[in-house]
Amino acid sequence: MKYIYLDNQSNTKLDKNVFDVMVPFFVDYYGNPQSIYSLGSISKDALDDARSKVASFINADINEIIFTSCATESNNLLVKGIAESLKNKGKHIIVSAIEHFSILNPLKRLQNDGFEVTYLSVDAKGNVNAQELKKSLRKDTILVSIQHSNPEVGTIQNIKDLVAIVKNNKINDFVVFHTDAVSSCGFMPIDVKDLNVDALTFSSSVMYGPKGAAALYVKKEVKIVPQIEGGVQENSKRSGTENIPAIVGFGKACQIAKEKLVSNVQKIKGLRDKLINELPKKIEYIYLNGAIGNRLPNNVNFSIEFVEGEALFLLLDAIGIMAASGSACANKNLKISHVLSAMKVDVAVGQGSIVFTLSKYNTQEDIDYVLEEFPKIVSRLREMSPLYSYFLQTGKRKKAGPGTDFDHEHDHCHINEE
Repeated sequence: MKYIYLDNQSNTKLDKNVFDVMVPFFVDYYGNPQSIYSLGSISKDALDDARSKVASFINADINEIIFTSCATESNNLLVKGIAESLKNKGKHIIVSAIEHFSILNPLKRLQNDGFEVTYLSVDAKGNVNAQELKKSLRKDTILVSIQHSNPEVGTIQNIKDLVAIVKNNKINDFVVFHTDAVSSCGFMPIDVKDLNVDALTFSSSVMYGPKGAAALYVKKEVKIVPQIEGGVQENSKRSGTENIPAIVGFGKACQIAKEKLVSNVQKIKGLRDKLINELPKKIEYIYLNGAIGNRLPNNVNFSIEFVEGEALFLLLDAIGIMAASGSACANKNLKISHVLSAMKVDVAVGQGSIVFTLSKYNTQEDIDYVLEEFPKIVSRLREMSPLYSYFLQTGKRKKAGPGTDFDHEHDHCHINEE
């Protein structure tokens, strides 16, 4: 069977060059980097070299990088660590409504501890309203966290302008601006000094590196309280024996991404645009979610009306096409994702959403196969859909349930639409 992997937002294929540099640290150079004997020194040198590569990738200083096990840990460390560090100065936090659950769920615990959270709304394309951010700032605001880009719908926020709003309003001199850039790193240039952010999260596993390594950039002036305590690792910000093979791989992945970014993005964007342009020509009642001009180069998200999502993915998988719906950590249920809900996508339409995220390993042949087979699956499912049958007979859309009005017309989407 042909296998086409189009779920690169949840995990990417490991680059062989990355794997090659990792192997010696599994077998030969296994010393603890905190030890002073020779094997430990080799691991310590490798750790320092990887930190230098990772820092260079986002134009950070070496001592501003904290290695963690994954992006979820980085986000938890940031949210909880800043809240604990600044709780005596304020207990107000601002985030967008479409953040990853590793931001949203820690905030639920903080709310139980007396913190207040403002959730910024987004428009139909997933963009945060800059004026709403400005109005939400308070003297007791300690943290603003807004994604650099959304992994589900691909919309890229104008983080530089949002940071300027926070910094220029001078509500206080301690508010921290964090951005989750996991979906962006490796697929577009990221420069923390240009963005002027105080903290940034990114991960190895979505940029052709290994699982088990991620990073949290924290500007050196920002104080953060450790959430894992024990030793002196990561400048006492994150204790625990370092995962040297994964961190070495992360460093190599950053080096490769920096060198190949332009050529990789050019190729991936071409494949993305082909899917976005061609699928609406082959399938009726299909709607693009997210923006176009400020969209991740590897993201395609469509909602397909009169199709039930679970059946869609099962049939795709049966012919070797692996895709996703919602973020990689979303619950596997038939509810519309929190991202599409925030964008006010119709519930019944959103249940038929599909996310294709591409990588440098995808080919034109992969895209041609999707364009050939995907419409057949949609047609097959619609033949079994009572909602579609009703629509064909009456020209009307049934209400999908309480509070969901389906009786309106949609516009088809095209690549030149904003």
